Amino acid sequence: DRLDEVVPIVKTAMEERKMVEWDKDDLDAVKILKVDVLALGMLTCLKRAFTLLTDHYPGARDPFGRPYVLATLPEEHEDVYAMIQRADTLGVFQIESRAQMSMLPRLKPENFYDLVIEVAIVRPGPIQGDMVHPYLRRRQGKEAVHYPSLALKKILGKTLGVPLFQEQAMKIAIVAGGFRPGEADELRRAMATFKRTGTIGNYRQRMIDGMVGNGYDKEFAERCFKQIEGFGEYGFPESHAASFALLV
Repeated sequence: DRLDEVVPIVKTAMEERKMVEWDKDDLDAVKILKVDVLALGMLTCLKRAFTLLTDHYPGARDPFGRPYVLATLPEEHEDVYAMIQRADTLGVFQIESRAQMSMLPRLKPENFYDLVIEVAIVRPGPIQGDMVHPYLRRRQGKEAVHYPSLALKKILGKTLGVPLFQEQAMKIAIVAGGFRPGEADELRRAMATFKRTGTIGNYRQRMIDGMVGNGYDKEFAERCFKQIEGFGEYGFPESHAASFALLV
């Protein structure tokens, strides 16, 4: 079908540019996929950095004799992590904000996955969902990590029992709450549109009843759902955080 036969299209102020008049919620209602294709200036910075490296050090090679590109950079470098831990990160993608620089000396990233968590944890969702302080206390050894079941340990082990990512929320709903995968995806959608539609509350009783029915304490179930609500529109997919951390 022609696009203009399905959705309203209007000319924009920019010459030869048109746009669909519906927003993403309108498109979702008629099951049309919206894909965001966004520019990222840091990719240009990285490309220029490698060009400068080649210009000034033509013979620079990694330990395997390959020219340096993003894929051949050393994955874990102690000097780099030392700079990150003392928040010497001005100009560094994703971890240069005041909030990130305040978190770095407390979280003290030591490896790539720590950076994934760093990128994801300094956001409104984890803060509103009371996830930040429990994670830091457990990471610093000030609070014991307790998993109500082995199944949840498999889901939350990498984040010390704190659900930081959308994927974890979906897995908890399936494994502990008895949701079908399709229902868990509906929960994810409700998390993503929480501020606009408020539909995530429709899943509260279903989640709590399912967890209690599977042997979990009601207080724990309520706390889990509160954390999931905290994601709102700001919860990070783990894959998204990992992609950003790769550019750090």
